Amino acid sequence: MTAYQELAARAARMTAINNAQGILGWDNETVMPHGAAETRAESLAALALVHHDMICDPKLGDLLEEASGEDGLDAWQRANIREFRRSWLSETALPPDLVEASTKAVARCELRWRQARQEDDFAGLLPSLAEVLRLQREIGKAKGERLGLSTYDALLDQFEPGLTAERITVLFDDLAGFLPDFIGAVLDRQAGEPAPAEPQGPFPIPIQKDLAKAFMTTVGFDFERGRLDESTHPFCGGADNDVRITTRYDENRFASALLGVMHESGHALYEQGRPRDWLNQPVGRSRGMGVHESQSLIIEMQAARSHQFLSYAAPILREAFGGEGPAWTADNLYRLYTRVSRSLIRVDADEVTYPAHIILRFRLEKAMIEDDLPLADLPAAWAEAMDDLVGITPPDDRQGCLQDIHWPGGAWGYFPTYTIGAMTAAQMFDAAKQAKPTLPDCLAEGDFGPLVGWLRENVHGLGCLYEADELLVRATGRPLDASIFENHLRQRYLEGI
Repeated sequence: MTAYQELAARAARMTAINNAQGILGWDNETVMPHGAAETRAESLAALALVHHDMICDPKLGDLLEEASGEDGLDAWQRANIREFRRSWLSETALPPDLVEASTKAVARCELRWRQARQEDDFAGLLPSLAEVLRLQREIGKAKGERLGLSTYDALLDQFEPGLTAERITVLFDDLAGFLPDFIGAVLDRQAGEPAPAEPQGPFPIPIQKDLAKAFMTTVGFDFERGRLDESTHPFCGGADNDVRITTRYDENRFASALLGVMHESGHALYEQGRPRDWLNQPVGRSRGMGVHESQSLIIEMQAARSHQFLSYAAPILREAFGGEGPAWTADNLYRLYTRVSRSLIRVDADEVTYPAHIILRFRLEKAMIEDDLPLADLPAAWAEAMDDLVGITPPDDRQGCLQDIHWPGGAWGYFPTYTIGAMTAAQMFDAAKQAKPTLPDCLAEGDFGPLVGWLRENVHGLGCLYEADELLVRATGRPLDASIFENHLRQRYLEGI
């Protein structure tokens, strides 16, 4: 067996462990009885330890070096070595005692955050959050020294390899200069129009479930290799060839469940479309969280909220729920699902204001990691940034800096990928329409074939063959460009296209 063949065999075994973790994690969030929590935690911890030991095997460094020198390897195999080395460098950069300390600190902080959020008690969270931040700095420094990155870039690299704070700053500064006045212009436009009508329920959950599966079939979800279930928070998980998505239902509102299904279906299409010959290898994985988020937003925001698709969906919804009147027209639903408002809570924000929520989080977390913002000053800095970017100030910390679990949960560097994903989605959708001029007309017929086919060819089927920047340039002809996302927002929210 050559060095490369041994690496591939090891990667396949690690992927098998990951797949088992994925299914157990899905089960944990959907159907596991509460009494099994402790046993499940032990099982997941044991699998995590097995995987960590496998990738930290001292022999791997020699195998990677030897495999890199082999002749006759093709582009996919060389990219596979590159991605394997990336994971190996990242995993082995951290001493076990730092991993253990961070894991325990996060567990304590998450528990304290739940109480602090409920009680609006930032001061009570401060000591445990400060410990998480201290350890995240150590993790970023250790990984940064190994990867040749700054502390913050090393944390960001865990979620979006190759992206840097410098690049994000340029993109986000452009957006930050655009958004405040644009938000005001959109709100002024909306104020001059009659408010859209809200369809009146109740909307029986069995009907919502049938519609969810029907729309999943419409977009191209393969039920032979996946399924839909319920959970407290919608997500996409599972394993290779077994992609599990979830949603949550509300009898008084059907849009949240169905649009959530479209969002998670975008993630699932990416997972189901990854190159089958490379599923158990690093090169067959998805290309970072920014690209992954772009795939969910292309389906939900770019396609499912378009006037074209809603002209197809409106009569289906009206018939399924027995709706009557103007609230069920495509025009009304389009206006309803593209409604903009200044909101305090990120997860409730619309497509226009959401990037502002992300920009402020990026700026604040970068400042905290670099020790330019004392953690104790976070509430005041948050309120000031919300006023500048969104035009609204939180009345308390519960609706301000305590609203997200990311920082207590140790996910420092994750927030930027949400808006990087939205920008990437707009750029890819624009390129897909140029390549497939009939794409909007196809959406009006409920035909996602041209869009998904373009994504399969330019994103899904390429796995990690290319770095994210090269992937985007190959697909769209240019690097990530904030102006394309801004133009999309102008067309949809000011021009009504």
